[in-house]
Amino acid sequence: MQKERPVSLVLDNGMVFNGYSFGYEKPTAGEVVFSTAMVGYPESLTDPSYSGQILTITFPLVGNYGVPADNLVDGISEFHESEKIHTSGVVISDYSHEHSHWNAAKSLSEWLKEQKVPGIYGIDTRELTKVLRENGSLKGKFVFEGEQDIDFIDPNTENLIDKVSCKEVITYGNGEKKVCLVDCGVKHNIIRCLLKRNVTVIRVPWNYDFNTLEFDGLFISNGPGNPDHAQETIENIRKFMQNDKPIFGICMGNQLLSKAGGASTYKLKYGHRSHNQPVRMVGTNRCFVTSQNHGFAVDNETLGSDWEPLFINMNDGTNEGIRHKSKPYFSCQFHPEAASGPTDTEFLFDDFIKLL
Repeated sequence: MQKERPVSLVLDNGMVFNGYSFGYEKPTAGEVVFSTAMVGYPESLTDPSYSGQILTITFPLVGNYGVPADNLVDGISEFHESEKIHTSGVVISDYSHEHSHWNAAKSLSEWLKEQKVPGIYGIDTRELTKVLRENGSLKGKFVFEGEQDIDFIDPNTENLIDKVSCKEVITYGNGEKKVCLVDCGVKHNIIRCLLKRNVTVIRVPWNYDFNTLEFDGLFISNGPGNPDHAQETIENIRKFMQNDKPIFGICMGNQLLSKAGGASTYKLKYGHRSHNQPVRMVGTNRCFVTSQNHGFAVDNETLGSDWEPLFINMNDGTNEGIRHKSKPYFSCQFHPEAASGPTDTEFLFDDFIKLL
């Protein structure tokens, strides 16, 4: 085995974490975030919501089951959440140099090198996560010995939605009903969840005027960064709300639907990360465990009289979804389609399909 090259994770608060490279060897910079999942690193790394971010995986052992082949089923990846890795870098504690799994096609290290994404292991990820929880959002960069230093970057100043959205209209399936999916950085599992409910999915770019198409319901996907960059989407949703066809939004979709309805959003100090965020359905005692990754939230105080919160975060009381009081429009801030899970809230897809 070749000797790993030393590399440092430098945070913009001055802290430095030293480790070793197991991915592509180039400096990188982004917003440092974390995921608490035990499994699911292929799904997380290919989630477009992580675009511009350096992902810290808090579970100590990573790489032990390798990476599955990128087979296509129904025009989308069978096991991944998009066509490529979207994270700017990966930070882990222990890298398993030996992997074993029935559907593994390669090691995590080989995959990162193929996709030119740096990875660092040997980091105390528990300590790093505590720092992120105490300081809020932090920018970070990978610095290699002997390589030129690079500047910190704030990915939220860039239109990341445009960067990750599809560039042309794509149709999946041949179901009874038609759903227009606005791609702000859609995860493939959203498309899978819709297809298995017997609908035709028409996937359109984030700034496409879908009001020119014929379909039964509008779906607004997840996506990375600041919702203010998607003004064209917001205007198109506003136009669409002049009819009574159903609308369902997830994550970024929750924020864009809220803004189309007149509400405002704000940057959270910490953001909501991890696979175990508890949310409560408003007006009930039903609580669900959810998977989340977002840095912005809807301001409940700015919701108009026709709207109300649908879910509330049990940790900090922030908005986790909205619904219209009389029309079939609703959304959630978390991921009901979560891959690798949890899937406690996948019933929201059924609720949407019933409305079509």
